[in-house]
Amino acid sequence: MLTTRKRLDKAYKNAFRLTFDDASKFILFSDCHRGDNSFADDFANNRNIYYHALKHYYNEGFQYCELGDGDELWENLSFESLLFAHKNVYMLMKQFHDQERLHMIWGNHDMVYRKQSYVNKNLNSYFDPKTGKNEDLFCDIVYHEAIVLEHSSTGQELFLCHGHQADWWNYLFWKWSRFLVRILWKPLNVMGIADPTSPAKNYKELIKIERRSKKWITENNNLITIAGHTHRPRFPEPGDIAFFNDGSCVHPRSITGLEIEAGHISLIKWQVVTTENGTLKIDRFLLEGPTPLLAYKTN
Repeated sequence: MLTTRKRLDKAYKNAFRLTFDDASKFILFSDCHRGDNSFADDFANNRNIYYHALKHYYNEGFQYCELGDGDELWENLSFESLLFAHKNVYMLMKQFHDQERLHMIWGNHDMVYRKQSYVNKNLNSYFDPKTGKNEDLFCDIVYHEAIVLEHSSTGQELFLCHGHQADWWNYLFWKWSRFLVRILWKPLNVMGIADPTSPAKNYKELIKIERRSKKWITENNNLITIAGHTHRPRFPEPGDIAFFNDGSCVHPRSITGLEIEAGHISLIKWQVVTTENGTLKIDRFLLEGPTPLLAYKTN
């Protein structure tokens, strides 16, 4: 059985490599868990916040990296139901893709995207009932297990993955987890009962996963590693173990992510706030940073 170290080593070795510089701008989100807009769809509550934030980043010229579990394909049988539940979101993501600004990583809840044949069949196009024919969607898109951002001048690397490589159950036995979620936990989730196998809802598992991840980072010269999976935002101080987590898009009434801009990294939150005149608006809040990426360089 592969260990956490071997799984992360393999993901790093086979990662898709992307060059960037101080003029590059990235927004990193994960764990959107886009569902079918049913009572079990955790994404539905934050859909408007997510769409507004992503539209902002599109207009500002950011590239979008999604670090896994974007689509909830444990509770739902097909991508088609997700597309028509949140079509405006996917059409916005298509705009990123059409400009080669969309970079996708698969997680345990959308691990079916490991197979390029599945991706080609389900994501390349969709049937539009208005036109009565297939329309382009994410043509020739490729999902990766990991992405390495490499700075063109400094050579500094940022290792992006979902993070379930440090969660042996949800990596090796994800099909069993998917079966249990579909049969047992989805109906219980509607009643407010959490899945105890999910690290996002089991604090002891979360701590174990973070500890394994940090051990691998220290064994690899404190390589900046950015993950999701646990839904817990993490932003280390320079000098600490360089383990970042972008949080999730299914926090109660807010979403969190990581921005990389001008050679700096920041943890941000988007949420609905009330203005003085009583109207509601979606606003961005800086939680941590911006911190120079070079502050984490160890060699």
